[in-house]
Amino acid sequence: MIRITSGAFKGRRIATTSGPGYRPATEKVREALFSMLEARVEQWEGIVAADIFAGSGSLGFEALSRGARRVHFLENNSRAAKLIRSNARQLDLAQSRVRIDKRDAFRLVCSPPPEKLRLAFIDPPYKKGLLVPFLERFLHAGWMQDWGLVAAEVEQELSLDPERFSGLELLAQRTYGQTRIYLWRSKVCD
Repeated sequence: MIRITSGAFKGRRIATTSGPGYRPATEKVREALFSMLEARVEQWEGIVAADIFAGSGSLGFEALSRGARRVHFLENNSRAAKLIRSNARQLDLAQSRVRIDKRDAFRLVCSPPPEKLRLAFIDPPYKKGLLVPFLERFLHAGWMQDWGLVAAEVEQELSLDPERFSGLELLAQRTYGQTRIYLWRSKVCD
């Protein structure tokens, strides 16, 4: 179980998943990430977000707690997707605010988005080399609104060239123990 750190569900606990490839974002990392976001998000209400490689959905539930209109949870594992559904019920979230897609994230982003995102959390399994190829496909498929925010949580050893993605402007990168957070803003490409 982990505790939601702020917003309407502050202090409420959600169940987490375990096993190979799953490591829920620690409270310290979530607080740090959302502190970076709070400095850049003027208003949470109305935001449509995605929690990609969601696991238990802790980042998406933090966004919903702060007032995001809807979060699309993308998780390929059946057990984890059921856990997200259970956590949403436990928090008494309306179905219109939670969309759970139990599909491979790479396949999903081969098609156009159901709606453009203002915020995307990407938290792939560590040491699998998934962030770069996923983010390239995600951006190419046009999932982000102009000037939307993309936050990635990866292993601290993963160091990326700030100019790596032509459609993104690096705003911040921070390391917390074994975790590195990248925060980008999507931009209009001329």
